[in-house]
Amino acid sequence: MSTYEKIKAIEDEMARTQKNKATSSHLGMLKAKLAKLRRELLTPVGSSGGGAGVGFDVAKTGVARVGFVGFPSVGKSTLMSKMTGTHSEVGAYEFTTLTTVPGVIQYKGAKIQILDLPGIIEGAKDGKGRGRQVIAVARTCSLIFIVLDVLKPLGDKSLIEKELEGFGIRLNKKPPAISFRKKEKGGINMTATVTLTNLDQDLVKAILSEYKVHNADVMFRCDATQDDLIDVLEGNRIYIPCIYVLNKIDQISIEELDIIYKIPHSIPISSHHEWNFDDLLEKMWDYLDLARIYTKPKGQLPDYSAPVVMRRSQCTIEDFCNAIHKSILRDFRNALVWGQSVKHNPQKVGRDHTLQDEDVVQILKKT
Repeated sequence: MSTYEKIKAIEDEMARTQKNKATSSHLGMLKAKLAKLRRELLTPVGSSGGGAGVGFDVAKTGVARVGFVGFPSVGKSTLMSKMTGTHSEVGAYEFTTLTTVPGVIQYKGAKIQILDLPGIIEGAKDGKGRGRQVIAVARTCSLIFIVLDVLKPLGDKSLIEKELEGFGIRLNKKPPAISFRKKEKGGINMTATVTLTNLDQDLVKAILSEYKVHNADVMFRCDATQDDLIDVLEGNRIYIPCIYVLNKIDQISIEELDIIYKIPHSIPISSHHEWNFDDLLEKMWDYLDLARIYTKPKGQLPDYSAPVVMRRSQCTIEDFCNAIHKSILRDFRNALVWGQSVKHNPQKVGRDHTLQDEDVVQILKKT
């Protein structure tokens, strides 16, 4: 029995099983089995590697990478060409783009790589089409643009989400606050700082036993679901922010546009007419969560032409020094900072100080 057939059999059994308290442990075990089989699809047993496929593995450039994901003929290539000036084959037929087409956009001083990925089809997560290679590249992105055609039903949105979820990509989610630690003996010790409405001791034990874990400490700091616990046990999930780009708004009415604006994490555009590109780029910047830090040489004005662009999650003085050159920290004494992250301008800070967007920094070296 192939892996695909096993997955199909488990999905059929889950569909047949009624959801109630008596069957929750059984369903939990089935979900865990399903996750393990999907992991085999991600990394087939005994595979010799073989790379990501011709034209799919693209060298990373810039401070962030944005991938365009969508079904064929939704306007990804037109959007890519208009945003970056990079030519990506455009046609009035499906599957025009057959490999990954990279491009670069300069925005707010940051160099951001844009990837136009080939159109995926339903069943991509199970290896249909070239879906596996496409989604594997999507896993390396800092942000995903799911490009949708507003003239097609929004069912396309949930289908693409399902394909990406099947490959271990979690969109617009934070990793669940679950601590898990194996131990030698003592059974399963489960504690929670919040009331758990979706899990109980028996269900947690049933899921852990599927992973052959019989002795462990599990700590829940959120109201987790079965899927959250399985994600933590699998350990190969990637949490990526996502923007739903609703293309071709030039072909709908104002009333329909008002409804579309209510979809969360979305931005309506027209790639053909270049409508609403400013909002799209601004939203992209917000979701990438980047910060621009300006340098100030001693006795000179700050250099606003070439900011050091960094992730807000890794934006200390130490990270800033490493981003310029690793040797700076050897002679580092302290730094003078102007901006929102300090109370006084300038203020002397150490290497652990966290910087904010558009701060100005002057490094002081040991004498």
